[in-house]
Amino acid sequence: MPRPQDVTLYAASSAPVVCCEGANMAAPMEIIMSSDSGSQLWNCTVFDLHSGSSLLSYRGGNSSARTLAVLRGDFLLSAQLGKNFINVWEIQRKDQLQQKIVCPGVVTCVTASPNGLFLAAGVAEAIYLWEVNTGKLLSVLNRHYQDVSCLKFTDDSSHFISGGKDNLALVWSLCSVIQLDLTHAPDPRHILGRHSLPITDLCCGMMGAQARVATASLDQTIKVWELSSGELLLSILFDVEIMSVTFDPCEYFLFCGGSDGNIFQASLRSKSLNRDRSFQSDIDGNQVFKGHRNLVSCLSVSMDGTLLLSGSHDETVRLWDTNSKQSIRCLAHKGPVTNAVIMPAPANMFLPDSRPSVPLPRFSRHLHGSEGDGVESGEVCVRLGLYTQSVFGDGENTKVRVAELEEEVQTLKKINKDLYDFSSQLLTKPT
Repeated sequence: MPRPQDVTLYAASSAPVVCCEGANMAAPMEIIMSSDSGSQLWNCTVFDLHSGSSLLSYRGGNSSARTLAVLRGDFLLSAQLGKNFINVWEIQRKDQLQQKIVCPGVVTCVTASPNGLFLAAGVAEAIYLWEVNTGKLLSVLNRHYQDVSCLKFTDDSSHFISGGKDNLALVWSLCSVIQLDLTHAPDPRHILGRHSLPITDLCCGMMGAQARVATASLDQTIKVWELSSGELLLSILFDVEIMSVTFDPCEYFLFCGGSDGNIFQASLRSKSLNRDRSFQSDIDGNQVFKGHRNLVSCLSVSMDGTLLLSGSHDETVRLWDTNSKQSIRCLAHKGPVTNAVIMPAPANMFLPDSRPSVPLPRFSRHLHGSEGDGVESGEVCVRLGLYTQSVFGDGENTKVRVAELEEEVQTLKKINKDLYDFSSQLLTKPT
């Protein structure tokens, strides 16, 4: 007979739930997490995806739009509405804030890298990037000319994309942003500049640096880009301003939330070769979801693509069946919905006695290496790819270590050159 923690149960809706050992409830595989700007008692609430029942609520303020993020499955983060700090909870301690990350201005968007190593936030027109393991502020990027409205990492954490009210979307390579030379401002890998009005939302598909990116704008268009080249692949014109956008898991469709409350399903499998198109329902798989009475602020799709979640300023979150286009559940809120997302349930969320595997450090307000950031004298930070090692010592030992590392770099360069020359000779040698 299997142990209780290994048994998979099925609710009346046929949705799988896993029985948690030591817990008093069955943990769902996927959950809904949402927040609004009007609740006085809760910041964000967790719902069961298939039953709609409320599972957890996190106390403390209200969350701004595009700022809800789960870090390493251990921490929940959201920026306080209209304030200059980010609230942090341990995922299983819903009643107590773990810390507040103070920023120099109002936080407009927050995102965490899927590998859990980096945290990025938009503050006015700047992007702040922290290293999670140390809490150090690695970079402040000032390439937008107006407020940053949205931020997203690629699924492999190698790049992130920022959209702003300056009509621009910028593609950033994480390797180029993480650097020791603070005198040189990193440049974005690509500047996506075809929108004529502010960008309201963006989403990133699968395949890392080879992914496709979709951007939504007040100019009534959705534009799809190739991340690796920055090339515009598709532009779809709608009759209304587009406030939110997401791909389905297979990237066959785009779901676009309009300012009129409608959700548009735009097919990416059209036989048309035109790059610029106008949305027409009931053609090439294009459909419209109708039910909201105000602008659709956020969209999310379940892992199997059968359910679509939408949040609206009409103070409701709706769950839709993507095949029938019918609303199957409506979750009432106390104010305009700021965040609504479907996500896998973090393992520790329903285990009140659990603790994060790695504690979260205090996050710095100053750039690493700048005055006042608390860096000890004699510390040199050596970055290997996306990871960081710290070397400590007095001034003389530090100089010796730096010289050794420089010598090692030169040795590796020579080995690389020798390998290249040897390969060239093999390839060009006459047979």
